[in-house]
Amino acid sequence: MRVLLKLSHLPVLALLVALAGCGAKEAKKPPRTPEAGYVTVTAQDVALPIELAGRTTAYETSEVRPQVSGVIKARHFVEGSLVKKDQTLYEIDPSLYRAAVAQAEANMANAQATLEAAQAKAARYKPLADIEAVSKQDYTDARAAANQAAAQVAQTKAALDTARINLRFTRVPAPIGGRIGRSLVTTGALVTTGQTDPLTSIQRLDPIFVDIQQSSADLVTLRRELSTGGVTPSSAAVTLTLEDGSPYASPGRVEFSEAVVDPNTGTVTVRAAFPNPTGLLLPGMYVRAHLSQATARNAILVPQQGVSRDPRGEATVYLVGPGNKAVLRTIQANRTVGDKWLVTGGLAVGDKVLTEGLNNVKPNQLVHPVPAGSAPRRPGKAGAAGAQNSGSPRPGY
Repeated sequence: MRVLLKLSHLPVLALLVALAGCGAKEAKKPPRTPEAGYVTVTAQDVALPIELAGRTTAYETSEVRPQVSGVIKARHFVEGSLVKKDQTLYEIDPSLYRAAVAQAEANMANAQATLEAAQAKAARYKPLADIEAVSKQDYTDARAAANQAAAQVAQTKAALDTARINLRFTRVPAPIGGRIGRSLVTTGALVTTGQTDPLTSIQRLDPIFVDIQQSSADLVTLRRELSTGGVTPSSAAVTLTLEDGSPYASPGRVEFSEAVVDPNTGTVTVRAAFPNPTGLLLPGMYVRAHLSQATARNAILVPQQGVSRDPRGEATVYLVGPGNKAVLRTIQANRTVGDKWLVTGGLAVGDKVLTEGLNNVKPNQLVHPVPAGSAPRRPGKAGAAGAQNSGSPRPGY
């Protein structure tokens, strides 16, 4: 009976042995070669952008002061409005200056009458002196009197011109066109020639300047790079980011860079001009300026996701080596340009840098390289496809 039971268990035992053999074969199956995306290194000219702090300042500023003394009779502008050049801003009581002009005109008429009489007398004495009807001394005195009268006319004319100029100065004009500030005097105030306090101020805000502060050390480095020929000067275009983080719509241009370093801050001022037709930029605003002072020739850029740092802080990348093996290489990358690292050493044109699927890559490991962004999705269950569509990484990435 026991023999019969044991014989009946033989098919089951055979099935278990077969299943165990299949499991052993499954365990011995070699691991799948990880798939990794790569980019091919190319050389190109790259503008080297920098971001610097800056302050806006008016294109032109003028403080309005009186050139004659008197009482303010009227104000002819609205505070905060736009004024044109030579527009009358204030009117000073002109009564005294009109009287001065009238007096100067009277003196001028008197001087001209004296001149005419002196010239007539000298003209009559000339033929009489020739025939010795009068002494030559009398003729000389008459001619001298005529000359003195002519000089008196010129002197009086200058006084008349001065009086007319002072009368014109009773209307205080705008020296420049722009936006005028608040009035510091009111109607009825007494103003004097050469006073310290201005009547008001005018600022021209279109265009407007932005004074950018650049470290003198960075400027020295830039000039050294330009002298070695590794980089070339870039365009003078500048863009701005405002205090609220929004970009300013209109680009500007660098006007000049000062030739002195501020000893207190160790910076050099770079001035740029921007159009400001809407008046959005006001003097004193803090802005961030973005510009490129140099262009790197034949530069190499590598996506940031393909570069990592070792414990010593050195930049490293994985390359597709011979036999499709991942090769770890140390590179020199000290600055970023957008979303890429600027590589100055360690790579050559044509190298294939791995940028995708790096989590499953180890040095000298066999990989399946595909162009970055073009790796096909693995066919699988609907759940896996749903995970891919939701933005989760593909297996092996």
